[in-house]
Amino acid sequence: MFHKILIANRGEIAARIIRTARSMGVATVAVHSEADAHALHVEMADQAVPIGGPRPADSYLRGERIIEAALATGAQAIHPGYGFLSENPDFVEAVEAAGLVFIGPSAQAIRAMGLKDAAKALMQKAGVPVVPGYHGANQDPEHLAGAADAIGYPVLIKAVAGGGGKGMRRVDDPGDFADALASAMGEAATAFGNDTVLIEKYIEKPRHIEVQVFGDGQRAVHLFERDCSLQRRHQKVIEEAPAPGMTTEMRAAMGQAAVRAAEAIGYKGAGTVEFIVDGAQGLRPDGFWFMEMNTRLQVEHPVTEAITGIDLVEWQLRVASGEPLPCAQEDLAINGHAFEARLYAEDVPAGFLPATGRLAHLAFPAGARIDTGVRKGDAISPWYDPMIAKIVTHGPTRAVALGRLAAALDGTEVAGSVTNRDFLGALARHAGFAAGDVDTGLIARDIEALTATPAPGQETLALAALTAQALGEGGALEGFTNWEALPQAVVLEAGDSRFDLRIARRDGGGWRVALGEAVLDAEHRAGGWWIGGQRLPARAVRSGAGVSVFGAVTHHFILPDPLAVAADAGAAAGVIKAPMPGVVKAIFVKPGQAVVKGARLAVLEAMKMEHTLAAGRDGVVAEVLAGEGAQVEAGAALIALEE
Repeated sequence: MFHKILIANRGEIAARIIRTARSMGVATVAVHSEADAHALHVEMADQAVPIGGPRPADSYLRGERIIEAALATGAQAIHPGYGFLSENPDFVEAVEAAGLVFIGPSAQAIRAMGLKDAAKALMQKAGVPVVPGYHGANQDPEHLAGAADAIGYPVLIKAVAGGGGKGMRRVDDPGDFADALASAMGEAATAFGNDTVLIEKYIEKPRHIEVQVFGDGQRAVHLFERDCSLQRRHQKVIEEAPAPGMTTEMRAAMGQAAVRAAEAIGYKGAGTVEFIVDGAQGLRPDGFWFMEMNTRLQVEHPVTEAITGIDLVEWQLRVASGEPLPCAQEDLAINGHAFEARLYAEDVPAGFLPATGRLAHLAFPAGARIDTGVRKGDAISPWYDPMIAKIVTHGPTRAVALGRLAAALDGTEVAGSVTNRDFLGALARHAGFAAGDVDTGLIARDIEALTATPAPGQETLALAALTAQALGEGGALEGFTNWEALPQAVVLEAGDSRFDLRIARRDGGGWRVALGEAVLDAEHRAGGWWIGGQRLPARAVRSGAGVSVFGAVTHHFILPDPLAVAADAGAAAGVIKAPMPGVVKAIFVKPGQAVVKGARLAVLEAMKMEHTLAAGRDGVVAEVLAGEGAQVEAGAALIALEE
């Protein structure tokens, strides 16, 4: 076994690897960018080495600097986590050339699965079913259009390199194929430097089911399946294991196909074989097809660990150090059910835009597994993926595990940045999802209901006002007495809404909260707040000039400074601003150019995604205030229209 390893990653996966290594008596070395100098994974590791600036290209993608850090600290092996260099075969070869061990598959295995078209051909040869499609080298648009006609619409255009939904377009009509192809190839060229695409049959009610495999270079086993069908724009949101509705026959067929795939390339370490499944007529052994293989540990690996009792990172370290597979296929079994929800800093009402901010408050409930790389007080950086935590629950049945997930989400508290917590909670309570009737289109079909933001109720406003004054906890009016109750005004703002409340001490104890004509009695007891005669299940915290109320729905309020002078609301009319920190990737207009409402003006790249900025009204461009390639802060003016 290794005595010291270096982790070439950051955030929650680096912290998760450190925990297992520590439990095995293996020392760890963290690497970090300038932005991560005080990050949790840096604090947890036995040693830490700075490797460059905040941009991934200047730090976590600098393979030569990471190898130097490993050699300088006496590490014997490098664990790549996921993302960054985890599936870079050139990095693997450089690690091994330096006399170090790469904790993962060989460069040859990564290359074999790195391009979707070549991987599909290899899988077909190994007897693994693949989706009908064209995976050839001829990229002439007319030839590809002919291939789409032969496959039959609808079809899916997919970039052969990369992932995350980039370079992917669904086409339902032959007349739309040319435009969709040009768009997909352009996006693929920008994201991956490779505009080659493949064409596949689009499955009408698709489910995304993947199989966890593990190999030692000679043989492989599977650790059953995960259902990752709950997706938004091809990005996984909630994962579960095992897959609902899975039959014994189909599990065996998928497991055997995944093992054949792994053994066909001499796979070593943890990997995932992803399948597209036709769920229109239930799960059946002839209704699944190979999609791709991820030659690394997956983000959603904790649900597999929960149902098998296996620590996959421990297995990675053991096999990489030379041990054979820790157990045989017949030794593995499924215990219960598990879910994982990905908690992100993102603005759901604004179209799931990645968000930043400092975590003024962060609390998770007991009873759930929380994989996180941040703490209270940490900042969500614009340079990296804005994941705050993975919330994992387990239970003897799917219903119990899902109920625990909903409760864990309700008990999660984040202030200082907007999050997708309420969206995840709505998914956990979705009737179709609860019934196991899930496919990759579920979120898109019900997006309005899942993202609805109800207005705060009177009890919520009263709780926010009481919390703003720290009442019940020795606050400003605690113990106040007078011949008459002296009311105190509290103003709350949420978006464009303003709420004026008045609080007064009540004879006999407690408080009276007035909101317009409504008057509510409030009392703070050991178990929490009783408002309007009922115990309020919500919780609230104040952080700076804000108050957050947590429950099934989160409400954030601002306490306005009465001395602040409001800016002229009309001053910014016609000014297109950056919604978040990022890099200006493209500017499509020039001064003097006429534009119509909705026209594309610019593209901002932030947190590994591209965001199109559009005109909010018809007008003429007065100024272009930022150039392509410029790094801008949130709120920076980019383009101004004439009045």
